[in-house]
Amino acid sequence: MGHLSTHVLDTMHGCPAATMQVSLHRLEGAQTIELMRFVLNADGRNEGGALLDSQTMAVGQYRLIFAVGAYFRQRGVALPEPAFLENVPVDFGVADAAGRYHVPLLVSPWAYSTYRGS
Repeated sequence: MGHLSTHVLDTMHGCPAATMQVSLHRLEGAQTIELMRFVLNADGRNEGGALLDSQTMAVGQYRLIFAVGAYFRQRGVALPEPAFLENVPVDFGVADAAGRYHVPLLVSPWAYSTYRGS
């Protein structure tokens, strides 16, 4: 059963990035189609579970955009203007619509990393 999920960890504070805003987009040529916006729960995940399931996920290019600057400001971190990281876009491809795609983000105000998780 295919699905897409994400999980964000705040490496500055050593905790899930609860309340971070995230949007999911599908990339179709020069077009970017926003599929959904959501706020991460206390565990740093989408409250509704999978972002896409086997009925809604299709082969193609996608983008997750994480509102990193707003999240760290909300946490009381003094960021320069402009912030080094404001929004972190992660572009990725889905080659198998029946596959499991997990896109974790480890983030601080100055660095991030991602990978295809399980």
